[in-house]
Amino acid sequence: MSNIIVSGVSGIPLSIFNSETFSQWREKQAKSVINWLTTTQFSGKGVCLIPNTEGELSEVIFVSNNDDSYWLCGDLVSQLPAGQYQLTADEKQIKTAAFSWGLGAYQFNRYKKSDKQFPKLVVPTQAQADEANKFIRSVSLVRDLVNTPAADMMPQDLAETMSAMATEFGGQLSQIVGDELLEQNYPTIHMVGRASDNAPRLIDLTWGDESAPKVTLVGKGVCFDSGGLDLKPGAGMRFMKKDMGGAAHVIGLAQLIMANNLPIRLRVLVPAVENAVSANAFRPGDVITTRKGITVEIDNTDAEGRLVLCDALAEANNDKPELMIDFATLTGAMRIALGTELPGFFSNDDQVAADITASGLSVDDPVWRMPLHKPYFDLTGSDIADLANCGKTPFGGAITAALYLEAFVDTDISWSHFDVMAWNNRKLPGRPVGGEAFGIRAVFDYLQNRFAPVDCK
Repeated sequence: MSNIIVSGVSGIPLSIFNSETFSQWREKQAKSVINWLTTTQFSGKGVCLIPNTEGELSEVIFVSNNDDSYWLCGDLVSQLPAGQYQLTADEKQIKTAAFSWGLGAYQFNRYKKSDKQFPKLVVPTQAQADEANKFIRSVSLVRDLVNTPAADMMPQDLAETMSAMATEFGGQLSQIVGDELLEQNYPTIHMVGRASDNAPRLIDLTWGDESAPKVTLVGKGVCFDSGGLDLKPGAGMRFMKKDMGGAAHVIGLAQLIMANNLPIRLRVLVPAVENAVSANAFRPGDVITTRKGITVEIDNTDAEGRLVLCDALAEANNDKPELMIDFATLTGAMRIALGTELPGFFSNDDQVAADITASGLSVDDPVWRMPLHKPYFDLTGSDIADLANCGKTPFGGAITAALYLEAFVDTDISWSHFDVMAWNNRKLPGRPVGGEAFGIRAVFDYLQNRFAPVDCK
């Protein structure tokens, strides 16, 4: 969809109004246009196609009272006939219109082809087109990865995606695969993934100037989650192809960072596994000694995400990054707390949390900070190990999961943890049902403001 936003060509004029500016525009129109609006009973809401005297489409107007939304044109792109439409608007509206136009044209067509031809949006400058297309490509990548069935999106497939990205942007990629995880002390990643024919692995991408500020992203890459021996019911397993959504998020965010050449030293760690059932699957009641040396009793094999993440977070400490951020489709409790469309996040850094929240609001990608309520850490205790991988109660499950992860992060590192749905349960403008990116634009805006506040070249 990256070629849906273009510049340097002409097109049918497209104007976007709110109710006030539409009234002002209407007053200045020729009698033929006013007659057309009257004849078609255009009420001043939505889209109106205006013909010339030859019956050809000569102009399009779109009226929305939410004309500052980043999802402004999410439906408009599907309502217009194929062609090129030249947008006249201020810079902010061009940015939001182009973003939502491109994502409104998103289709996951790997298995079901479509002949639908979407119209292109012509914006004034190449820079505006490039900026929009970078965001469109990043979000579309997250969607594609999450939408792809597990049969075609196993740990090795995630690695191929990250390898291609490293090649494109001049990064470096390494992997620790299968029994090498035991040899190099990543026992929990190996434990969760060992029952699958698809070898577990830790995928490690680095990019950028080694002397630049270090930012490390960690993404949960559970490519399919059967629940393990604590087997999920059929309804709970149906969409577990999306359990690698955290990995998809950090991959999409990394692409956005590299495409915009942010002046940071980026590291992306993805512990990638399939939580399968076999004779050697890990069991409830097992105790594992993690990379950090903390012993963990397995209370439930369906709480595997925090197990693969804890070894990756422990590894991420070694570089002493200025900032560590993880994304994971971790708990149903977060969905109960905030619903499916508002991602919650935790942070041990009040300033970072406040700034990410502000960034999310500024780019229409809201995120909600949740409390790392320390007294609940006792709920992660075990009688025979340092920790259990599940809380003693289902209440506050997102908090206890975050507190579990925090135990593996060095106290002097600024860390934030995003618990995301990675999926749209309903269709919204520019957001079809299926895989979705939540919070990556908020985090990118924060990173850009912090590390490249004036320009990003």
